[in-house]
Amino acid sequence: MRRFAFAVTIAVVIVVGTRPMIGQGGPPPQAAARDVIVVFYDDELNVDGLAAEHGRLYGASVSQRYHSALKGYAARIPQARLGDIQRDPRVAFVSEDRPVQAVAQTLPTGIDRIDAEGSSHFGTNTWNNIAVAVIDTGSGPHVDLNIAGGRNCSTGNPSNFSDGNGHGTHVAGTIGAINNSAGVVGVAPGIPIYSVRVLNNQGSGSWSSVVCGIDWVTANAARFNIKVANMSLGGGGADDGNCGNSNNDALHKAICRSVAGGVTYVVAAGNDSANLAGFVPAAYDQVLAVTAVADFNGQPGGGAAATCRSDVDETAADFSNFAGSADEGHTIAAPGVCINSTWKGGGYNTISGTSMASPHVAGLAGLCIGTGNCTGTPSAIIDKLRHDASVQPSAYGFAGDSNSQVGDRYYGNLIYARGY
Repeated sequence: MRRFAFAVTIAVVIVVGTRPMIGQGGPPPQAAARDVIVVFYDDELNVDGLAAEHGRLYGASVSQRYHSALKGYAARIPQARLGDIQRDPRVAFVSEDRPVQAVAQTLPTGIDRIDAEGSSHFGTNTWNNIAVAVIDTGSGPHVDLNIAGGRNCSTGNPSNFSDGNGHGTHVAGTIGAINNSAGVVGVAPGIPIYSVRVLNNQGSGSWSSVVCGIDWVTANAARFNIKVANMSLGGGGADDGNCGNSNNDALHKAICRSVAGGVTYVVAAGNDSANLAGFVPAAYDQVLAVTAVADFNGQPGGGAAATCRSDVDETAADFSNFAGSADEGHTIAAPGVCINSTWKGGGYNTISGTSMASPHVAGLAGLCIGTGNCTGTPSAIIDKLRHDASVQPSAYGFAGDSNSQVGDRYYGNLIYARGY
């Protein structure tokens, strides 16, 4: 997952940021400052006032404020004053802010492979009381997408949430590209998409901007009927089993709060061919982690020749992360190799990655909820999607699914849209 590409790959990593040295007698040198997320206790009501207070007293340069998914703010804080903030009795913990990027690998037939064209809603382009948030590089504008609104948590004007990279628009197209006999079509054609930009034009960002996106989704989920959020991004981390309260993980805490508010999170498993237990948010039990399957002709059975990249038809993608026993209960598989979808500037592009697998599942979750096949809590919806994938005929599956598992690598079962 350290890369994402256009003609080849794009990447994402997580490190603590620093600044160049500032002249003597001025503000503390950048190397002596830390990018952090300060999390208040849940009963804190004056987030803005307390953030401003920390700015005046301790030199906190505040960049984001959070009111819904968690209470707190993101800031660059002088190392020498960090202890003062940690000792404030209103502060629950301080979390490192680290870079994060889009999960994609190289430059499909995925809609055909999961039989999305057999769903009852495929030709309507009309939806009631359901929308999907794409937390990414932004989405659109694009004639093939129903972009209903959004928020920019990355750079520039908060109301300018268009895509400067292409990755988020590609994700949105797989979820809901309109069925209009032109371009491509998504799993849930025409479903309203809320574009939540948390990554810049290079496909990178930080946990603080991602938490800002989750905060916006949480605050607006009821108002805009956002039932599903896709996150084709991530970086290093782990699940503490306590929603981030034990290991000071603000991202985990925010997702848990958002899930409790009724939003189902679908996330990319990562592209390191490694156990996803070390990659977040995929490692969190509260999300549905999606591994990638290589499919080159939209049909089960195997044997199709590779197209845009070398891999083996009807197997787990060679780059895909996988689950160990601890994460099997929230892992599922979807097509993620040589996926054709919408792209920035009104065009289309073919790329690969678990980033491309995840939106197949996010679209299916929206389809399942929108047609009344999925009801209840996000946990119940995740269980329903995984159950329906597990009961398909074995001929539908792939080499590496739960019926033909590869050693200790668990990729889950391939999603199935027909019947929704």
